[in-house]
Amino acid sequence: MSDSNTRTTGADIIARKLAASGADRAFGIPGGEVLALLEALERAGISFHLAKHENAAGFMAEGVWHAKPEGNRAPAILLATVGPGVANATNVIANAMQDRVPLIFLTGCIDGAEADTYTHQVFDHQQMLRPIVKASFRANAGSLDAVMDKALTIAFEGQPGPVHIDVPIAVAENETDEIARPLPPMVSPAMQRPGPELAEILEALNGAERPLVIAGVDAVNDGASEAITALCLMHNIPIVTTYKGKGLLDESHELSLGGHGLSPKSDTVVLPLVKRADVVILAGYDPIEMRIGWRDPFADDAKVIDVTPQLRDHGVHRVTHTLRGSISGTLEQLYAAMDVRPRWPNDEAATARAELQAMFTGFKTWGPGQAFEMLSDILPDDTVMTADAGAHRILVSQVWQSKQPHAVLQSTALCTMGCAVPLAAGFKLANPDAPVIAFVGDAGMEMGLGELSTLRDLKTPVIICVMVDEELALIEIKQRRSQRPNAGVEFSGTDFPSVARAMGGEGYWIDDAATLAQAATEALKKDTFTVLACRIGRHAYDGTF
Repeated sequence: MSDSNTRTTGADIIARKLAASGADRAFGIPGGEVLALLEALERAGISFHLAKHENAAGFMAEGVWHAKPEGNRAPAILLATVGPGVANATNVIANAMQDRVPLIFLTGCIDGAEADTYTHQVFDHQQMLRPIVKASFRANAGSLDAVMDKALTIAFEGQPGPVHIDVPIAVAENETDEIARPLPPMVSPAMQRPGPELAEILEALNGAERPLVIAGVDAVNDGASEAITALCLMHNIPIVTTYKGKGLLDESHELSLGGHGLSPKSDTVVLPLVKRADVVILAGYDPIEMRIGWRDPFADDAKVIDVTPQLRDHGVHRVTHTLRGSISGTLEQLYAAMDVRPRWPNDEAATARAELQAMFTGFKTWGPGQAFEMLSDILPDDTVMTADAGAHRILVSQVWQSKQPHAVLQSTALCTMGCAVPLAAGFKLANPDAPVIAFVGDAGMEMGLGELSTLRDLKTPVIICVMVDEELALIEIKQRRSQRPNAGVEFSGTDFPSVARAMGGEGYWIDDAATLAQAATEALKKDTFTVLACRIGRHAYDGTF
């Protein structure tokens, strides 16, 4: 056998294909069954970063992917060992599926013949994961190059999502004659022209008095911000986005109505406006982010034009016309052919924007709203914000204005806790010059406290704003509204500043706006992470969103 530094293993083929895609970082927790994969990743130039839980590792990988230039083919990479490693990762894999993240999930597995008579830690990884991945492959010697081509293509095709590759120990470790060939080109789909129907669509757009754009995650993944901005500005069309779509049009612009879909308070303004629209352009809008009030929100006689990378089968709302293909390319064709004319003659969209601003600005007393508004004002315009699931996420997503896409990161479809801090860590690791802040509730912070040590080890100076109310606020609100007794939603407090300092960071108790402003300004200068523990008290979110 040749020297181990020059021989090519099956793991090398896998790692080289990932490196060829542009991937340069992977995350996870190693075990004996993935040591060959870990070694091969490092040998191919893909740095491996140790997390304290596979769930957090997956979100770190997603954070890195968001920090990459739009249009890249470098997937997020998560590595997990056999059995418990795979099981621990199911939440973040489900999140990648619902939040449209191109994640390659590499897992080690016991060789087939051995698994027939050896049961320790053994279960069918593929069977468990198939409902929550776009595809699952078992790596086989002799076809690794082809499988990797398939995996990378599927991960990015249409709506991006996770692809699982189960790698037997012998396949990873044994020598192979295979060659890692160049990746096949990824061709952006052109618009599928609907023939005579296109003339009907343009007629509707040109005749529209109250057109509206609703944009979401697929527009972000398509890099359609420039095309959406041109469409809205050229034709004076207001835009509503999902939370994932925040920043597709600079939210300081008068045509932007911000991100919506989870706040009942904002829905009282936005949904009536949607109902008044006579033509609605759905630009990469996936309603998986939205709550139940967004089912069938359009007027019965409205034309609804769905610009989408794939045919929709969700049944959440009706569509009158579908343009399938590249979102940016399709929008460019549409706005270039549209007539320039006045829109929204009664300034209803401008009135709605003013009402929303009045709802979510000008907080006079200390609480979550004032904290979010102050941090939005004092942190640099290029700050990237992440948010965990909970009441704070809904409010901060209404308060926070984003000037570009990929600058507000959260779990918007699965809405899982435990994502904000690792998302922030991954983004900051890949883009160290960007200011990054994570908003998290105290329960969510407790869920992932171990990752503070990961921030220390990775030397990623993110700011973590913990909203301390010693309750699961969103669930407690629902409990009260349904007149159920208080149960299972309150807990004792944790001294987060002391924990932060014990784990290598900085930490401060925050009880007022002035202290928050000073601490946040200082945090931007630190070379380690900073926890801002904002004591807001129970029931602080009542009436805010």
